[in-house]
Amino acid sequence: MRHLALLFVIAFLNLGCSEEEHQSWIRINQMGYQPNTIKVAVIGSKDNITVKEFTLHNSKTDAIVASFNSVEAKGWFGPFETSYRLDFSDFNEVGSYYIMAKNTKSPVFRIDDNVYDGTADFLLKYMRQQRCGFNPYLKDSCHVDDGFIIYHPEKPDGSYIDVAGGWHDATDYLQYTATSANAIYQLLYAYRENPEAFGDTHQAYGLEGSNGIPDVIDEAKFGMDWLIKMNPSSTEYYNQIADDRDHAGYRLPNKDSVVYHPEFKGRPVYFVNGEIQGLFKNKNRTTGVSSTAGKFASSFGIGAEVLAPFFPEYTEKLTQKAKDAYAFGKTKPGTMQTAPATSPYFYEEDNWYDDMELAAATLYKLTNDKTYYSEALNYASSEKVTPWMGQDTAKHYQYYPFYNAGHNELALIANTDDKKTVTDYYKFGLEAVAQRGKDNPFLIGVPFIWCSNNLVTATLTQAKAYRELTGDDTYLEMEAALRDWLFGCNPWGTSMIVGLPEGYGDSPIYPHSSLNHLHGYQTDGGLVDGPVYGSIYNNLKGLQLLNADPYADFQSDFVVYHDDVGDYSTNEPTMDGTACLVFYLASLEADVKKK
Repeated sequence: MRHLALLFVIAFLNLGCSEEEHQSWIRINQMGYQPNTIKVAVIGSKDNITVKEFTLHNSKTDAIVASFNSVEAKGWFGPFETSYRLDFSDFNEVGSYYIMAKNTKSPVFRIDDNVYDGTADFLLKYMRQQRCGFNPYLKDSCHVDDGFIIYHPEKPDGSYIDVAGGWHDATDYLQYTATSANAIYQLLYAYRENPEAFGDTHQAYGLEGSNGIPDVIDEAKFGMDWLIKMNPSSTEYYNQIADDRDHAGYRLPNKDSVVYHPEFKGRPVYFVNGEIQGLFKNKNRTTGVSSTAGKFASSFGIGAEVLAPFFPEYTEKLTQKAKDAYAFGKTKPGTMQTAPATSPYFYEEDNWYDDMELAAATLYKLTNDKTYYSEALNYASSEKVTPWMGQDTAKHYQYYPFYNAGHNELALIANTDDKKTVTDYYKFGLEAVAQRGKDNPFLIGVPFIWCSNNLVTATLTQAKAYRELTGDDTYLEMEAALRDWLFGCNPWGTSMIVGLPEGYGDSPIYPHSSLNHLHGYQTDGGLVDGPVYGSIYNNLKGLQLLNADPYADFQSDFVVYHDDVGDYSTNEPTMDGTACLVFYLASLEADVKKK
């Protein structure tokens, strides 16, 4: 029934068009547009149409309020034979509107300063839903017996370690240090830069009710509690809990029935040994420990800074833990990838300089030790640009985190010359993405690999950081286009965040989630993986759509997206992608409040 409702919405959005004109669609940002920002819609058509002008209408009276000839032809993209960018940036009056072009009507949208208010906190709904241990959404506990150690050179396999807590990675219940530590850093960074954007409506355990602490701080500390458990001593670090044996069908986390070992309680906890891992025929390509150790260090470091006003005694040990983790990362340079088991899929992280750069920059800020500063510069020069930027493709999580936060942290504390050097690294990456996207109507230059929305989010964050560090607005239009992409200005006309915009518009309703599939529990706030190349979709194992595709008209051999629980490649919400978007949405709200 819900897909029938979605089909009705899509049909409704095309009212005012003849049958012939149903071959054209106008895509907009469904959240709306802030008055003094770049405002662009896209019209795409399966026909060879010519668009030279368009009109903006008051949605309540249908009156034309402005006419424009600011139209840019962009040609073919995905399902569209022709496409145009419709720029109405000069119009900044608050109100509710729609666009008409070639007798095609857009959905209604708002122009107002407050269109992003509350969105950063809204994403925290998904983070709370992903909690392991006590889960406030289900009001029940799961995986409290975690776990038993494997791969430790001195402790026998099966030794118990208490690592209950943290966040589930996505629809499955695996837990990774790489994604969790990155999420912790991003949440704390979001609050540090934009405290005005966050409220207090939930308690530390995630239940409703104010506790005098911003919810984003509660969430970050929940993750930090777990990260500390995953690092019980200065030489003992753990990389993941469970493995792909977890993929045993849809089930709630508190009903998890997977047995990993007949004698050991809980789930396997993988020790960071800097060596190739994989319990069965599938193996990873681990070369060292720096990628994981660097993430531990930077998360502990920013925790020592941002959590201190709220939990002074708690944070006393975090600076030392950050130093220890950074030193451990230097003992065996290289990447510590996640471990596969029965399937060939794992997080194939191949880069680590960025992790150590961020750790060193964070430690310099905490200690004022010039050694950390010089080492951060050296690491920065070793990976000037995050390698996926400008590429057509990459392996799954091959270059992670997708956004190099180390360049930003280093630039904030660097002298004038070094700041220019490091911000230029950001510019090189942004330019590479801009060049890939300049000829398409959505200005999207990220490769459509698995988790492409995470790459969009990373580019948004980098564009915002670069602009604030330098005052250079060269990439402002691309930034606006990528922001709009996430909220509906894309071929499918759908938001990529479950539940946003609230109460109307088109957003995922069938995410790849056990909670949704089994019980209709919605994954509000979750950023879904996003579109993938048709070639990737057609070669993944275990994909099967369960419903008629309401976006069938907008699929192509080039790129696909499905709002279907059966498509784990495009419609699965991810914890780390969601956490990484919190900063950017918070900045949109905070920028208005700072004026």
